[in-house]
Amino acid sequence: MIFGGLQRSSLIDYPGELAAIVFTIGCNFRCPYCHNPELVNGTAERLSEDNILSFLNKRRGKLTAVSITGGEPTLHNENLLNFIKKLKDLGYKVKIDTNGTNPEFLKTLIKEKLIDYVAMDIKAPLDRYDEVVKANVDTSLIKKSINLILEGEVPYEFRTTVLKCLLNESDIEKILNIIKDARLYCIQNFIPTKTLDPSFLDKRGLSKRELDDLKMLSKKYVKIYQIR
Repeated sequence: MIFGGLQRSSLIDYPGELAAIVFTIGCNFRCPYCHNPELVNGTAERLSEDNILSFLNKRRGKLTAVSITGGEPTLHNENLLNFIKKLKDLGYKVKIDTNGTNPEFLKTLIKEKLIDYVAMDIKAPLDRYDEVVKANVDTSLIKKSINLILEGEVPYEFRTTVLKCLLNESDIEKILNIIKDARLYCIQNFIPTKTLDPSFLDKRGLSKRELDDLKMLSKKYVKIYQIR
């Protein structure tokens, strides 16, 4: 398997763990605000699986977990499955980030106890997915992934990146209704650094007051709410 990046350590990506982050190449969404455009358009510098596993083997006992993100990791199916098995053989906890479009693969990872934490991005209310992610989306798959995560035993979080130009309070409330009683919901306020669509470098996230309003709203729906 070929990867598009490696962050050697992070204290914030995997709750409670010192983790390395590996980045997969390719995505089935084209979110204009995506901050990893090189992974989406395939221009990222390639790293081999052997190089990553060699690094992780040397860091055993210092690092405790590996976070797999993208792009969309679940596009890699069996290749990813085999890679995760190798991580587990090295003794690592594994977190996966996903957009929820491959619930059957996610179900396999959970059933085989190959992941210890899952973070699912919910991009928009189901009726606005195509508009926000700039792709044709079967939202029944999104709903299946949400239900699978809510009903499973793997620790999880749901999260949404917010931009004033794309999502409003009503949109967030629709999302909250879908994940009602979830353990953890995170709002990620958009910060323009690099974007798939360069015009989004001029867009802005929400103000502190707007974020506080969403916090008050979210308290009615989920157990824990965070702003990142």
